[in-house]
Amino acid sequence: MLNEKKDLAIDCCLLAGRLMIESGAETYRVEDTMTRMAISQGLIGTQSFITPTGIMFSLGRDGSTRLMAIRHRVTDLEKVALVNQVSRKLTTNELTIEEAYEELQKVASANLMFPFYLQIIAAAIASGSFLILFEGIWWDVPAATIAGGIGFVVATFIHDITRVKFFAEFLAAAFVGLVAFLAIQLNLGADLNIIIISGVMPLVPGLLITNAVRDLMAGHFTSGVSKGAEALLTAFAIGAGVALVLSF
Repeated sequence: MLNEKKDLAIDCCLLAGRLMIESGAETYRVEDTMTRMAISQGLIGTQSFITPTGIMFSLGRDGSTRLMAIRHRVTDLEKVALVNQVSRKLTTNELTIEEAYEELQKVASANLMFPFYLQIIAAAIASGSFLILFEGIWWDVPAATIAGGIGFVVATFIHDITRVKFFAEFLAAAFVGLVAFLAIQLNLGADLNIIIISGVMPLVPGLLITNAVRDLMAGHFTSGVSKGAEALLTAFAIGAGVALVLSF
């Protein structure tokens, strides 16, 4: 019975860690959450090694070690908040380990993302807003809005089809550049550079860059460097996509 409860506690910690990594949480936050949950169940001396692509969780010298692969990552901070909420309730004994594991399974199966059409609208509005922030003229707002929305749609569909992240950003940025170029040619825009910069902003890996810096500052160099490299490659893909269009 004790072994079953210990195994359930380990599974609960790993599930919480996987959900947080997949949803865009920082590495040190994931490690801290898993450690607190383990201590609340009497698992003292646990060790965890977390990267963006996997979790290694050990009970110590005399315990077992579990591995869990991370297959995909998105930005879903609501899931991070829900996992933290379950963790707090577990550590304050408001939930049993069985109830906590059940709650985490519900979070794992829940689709908390906004509808796709709302995501497109948000990306388009953000692009138009960034144009004003970059001191562009109001005449260019429609072009930037359309470019940003189309770029987001292309990035999402290409990623779903190919599962190749950097290729999706490359093609999306190329479409943003193409829309901006057409807008200038049709006299629907005035400043090509500002329209392109504003249109690609929804593609910029802002959360990834932030998490990379925070992980490096917290001493998680492996995760920090890998996230920084991913952000750099994403930025390169965006730049290459725009350069491809402007080169013609």
